[in-house]
Amino acid sequence: MGQAKARGPYAKTPARRAEIVRAARDSFAEKGYAKSSLRDIAERAGITHAGLLHHFRNKDDLLAGVLAQRDSEEWQEGLAQVDSPDQLAPYLGELIRHHQQAPELMRLWIELAAAASRQDHPAHAYFVERYARGRSQFAEGFHDESARGRLREGLTPESAAVLFHAVLNGLQLQWVLDQDLDIIGPVNDFVGMLLERGAQDDT
Repeated sequence: MGQAKARGPYAKTPARRAEIVRAARDSFAEKGYAKSSLRDIAERAGITHAGLLHHFRNKDDLLAGVLAQRDSEEWQEGLAQVDSPDQLAPYLGELIRHHQQAPELMRLWIELAAAASRQDHPAHAYFVERYARGRSQFAEGFHDESARGRLREGLTPESAAVLFHAVLNGLQLQWVLDQDLDIIGPVNDFVGMLLERGAQDDT
């Protein structure tokens, strides 16, 4: 790798932070979180170690940035690709396959989410907002399907949204523990359970 670019301590721009986050994501995926070093990440990003610390206080702060960026990218991608319930299961299957290519990041996300359950954790507010936003968005979509008679009878949109997140996160945890486990099939089955299969073919 080339010598780090000395951009100065005041080059605190969103673009520079994004470069550091991308470098950290690559390092965490290749080496694992424990074995990754801030100096390696700084070199990958083309900045000095001191320059990296100007943007991120420590490796935990950087991990939170990596996972938040991944969340944001996937959320925007999902909004763009899924505009009907019939597209939900195929999209989730592709998303899970993508996650499985970087199991270290899956494990780190699960660990951080659990740690952030403490109110004094730096990422607590982020995860609370993240789940609230996800439940709200999915409940809104399920309300539309309920109005069309496509949401399973007796299930409220709000409950469907909570169950959706619980099942998706729980299945990914199971896969991290046992990477021979098929979780894409169960995701497809669960989406089918939420939405009345017979009603999905209605026009």
